[in-house]
Amino acid sequence: MSSKEIIVCKDAEDVARRAAERFASDARKAISRDGRFVVALSGGNTPRLMNAFLVQHYANSLDWSRTFLFWGDERAVPPDHEDNNYRMACETLIDHVPIPPSNAIRVRAELPPTEAAELYEKELRAFFRRGKDSERVTDQNNFPVFDLIFLGMGNDGHTASLFPGTPALSEKKRWVVENPVSVLNTERITFTVPLINQAREVIFLVSGTAKAPAVKR
Repeated sequence: MSSKEIIVCKDAEDVARRAAERFASDARKAISRDGRFVVALSGGNTPRLMNAFLVQHYANSLDWSRTFLFWGDERAVPPDHEDNNYRMACETLIDHVPIPPSNAIRVRAELPPTEAAELYEKELRAFFRRGKDSERVTDQNNFPVFDLIFLGMGNDGHTASLFPGTPALSEKKRWVVENPVSVLNTERITFTVPLINQAREVIFLVSGTAKAPAVKR
């Protein structure tokens, strides 16, 4: 990204509304320009509100048939688990808008994390090399270019599942990796830093006073 903008909202609902408006605006621009909109979603509570706003105001005014959903990270739990980001998106967005099921490309987190990460990267590579989408893969390290990536942030400053001190932070070539998170005694599947940095736009959705120090840093 060549520039950044910090928008301070009055509350979490205002964050969600502004995020949904940007989602819709970017979707229309991308579909007009490229014939499709490729976006990565995040987990957490703030996206729940954004998804509800999208359903309420944009379910019938966006071209969902040309919208493709991915996820920036996923917990190592199956899709029916309450902590699964894809499940949350289904409950709050996907099941309530006319998007083809095949347009939501989830992480197969029911598999072992290493296998799930390798498979997701394989699926991403296949998607971005298909037809006109091959133009979206940058020359440098062949990283794809998402139209928009939504990210959250934890109290410790982590985003996606790129936790402080974890191996994924130093990855330079892979698109997706499994990342051991010792502080949570688990593994996550996550986009890598160079992949995120190639996106046309990245939006961090952050709310709550506990995250203010990390935002300031």
